[in-house]
Amino acid sequence: MNTKVLTAHIPIPLAEKVDQIAARMERSRGWVVKQALSAWVEQEEERRRMTIEAMTDVDAGHVINHQSVQAWAESLSTDKPLPTPRKWS
Repeated sequence: MNTKVLTAHIPIPLAEKVDQIAARMERSRGWVVKQALSAWVEQEEERRRMTIEAMTDVDAGHVINHQSVQAWAESLSTDKPLPTPRKWS
């Protein structure tokens, strides 16, 4: 696999935590950073996908009205919470 070197200024406390994790796992600092960056990129890609999906639903009118959500939220602290609202308005 081709690679590219990236440089970043990391706060010392964070760099020390990375070093501790690398030592505990008996891995290199670079390996730990690559794993963390891969996980973060994957999370951000999923967040973007979910945002686009949500905006498509909004554009199609697939939303739950505010009053239904508010009534549900307020019921959560009662002995008989309402079911999660699911119908679009």
